[in-house]
Amino acid sequence: MEKGSPAGNPPPNEPGPPPPAPDPAPVSTPPPYSGPSTGDLHRREEQPDTPKGPVRYPGLPRLDYKLYSPPLFKLSSDSTTLSSKAEYLSTNPAALAALIRAQSTVPPKPQIQVRGTRGRRVDFDIKLNLMSLLVPDDERHRIDYIRCVGDGEVGYRGGVRPDVLPEVGDGGLDEWCRRFAQDTAAVKYFALDRVVANLDVAWLEGQLRSLVATLKYKGTVDVTFLVTHSRVLIQNPDKVNQFFTTVASLFSGKNKYEVVRAVWPFATTKNGEPGRRCIVQSEEVWWREWRDPIRYAISQKRQGWVTVEDKFKYAPILKSDERVINESNE
Repeated sequence: MEKGSPAGNPPPNEPGPPPPAPDPAPVSTPPPYSGPSTGDLHRREEQPDTPKGPVRYPGLPRLDYKLYSPPLFKLSSDSTTLSSKAEYLSTNPAALAALIRAQSTVPPKPQIQVRGTRGRRVDFDIKLNLMSLLVPDDERHRIDYIRCVGDGEVGYRGGVRPDVLPEVGDGGLDEWCRRFAQDTAAVKYFALDRVVANLDVAWLEGQLRSLVATLKYKGTVDVTFLVTHSRVLIQNPDKVNQFFTTVASLFSGKNKYEVVRAVWPFATTKNGEPGRRCIVQSEEVWWREWRDPIRYAISQKRQGWVTVEDKFKYAPILKSDERVINESNE
């Protein structure tokens, strides 16, 4: 088991007024959230040696978000898998191990999607991001960890089928990376899976369905729990081209290394078990904070995200806003 946590520096203090100078060119890209300006161009030019760390975004967990889009990687169309065929990652075990450890310091992105339809018509389709429930404000309270496949545990250990062999003893992640780099198979891949543990999705689904029922909605309701950015995949580069790789994998298969997970617990144990401690807040507390914004978004037939801004803007919800969503478009 390996523990990891992100590191970074706080933004610089508010500087004094700059000396008279021509107005700088306007910045074309706005900040991710509204907030006070921090620093001026002249002061930054005078301090070129200021240490650089991960960018901090107000309202978001303290993470190095650049790790979600590293060089030489691409994200799948469904946003679940980050993959690369960079040759050095397939041949250099130290580089691969360092990448896996770095990627383990950022969590997957669990989401809830609630969708209401009648026939082909979509009445509402909302999403909520639950990633902040996996990362406490105080980094010392993080309990995420790396877990390698254990002795006697069935898994893809470098073959085309799952097996309990080979075992690496105390070698852990470094030994698995060494074996992958030395594997001469025509097609091979190494995977890191980011998983969410001990989140009671069944309880949350029940609350969501009950809430929609209070709005007297007559359509079909689908509640889906999605986890994006849940896998990092390293594959050896194509020997000739993509077609050759596809044909080779059909005849000889792929040597798969699915031996490591980054575990991000929502809580220390499952809901209802004694001694349970939630990393940020319990499902019940989260629901009390978000049920009114969710109700409002559904009543307004929203198709999009429900964000933290909705908590302040629309809660508490006025009864006049809880219009039965079957009344319109009928």
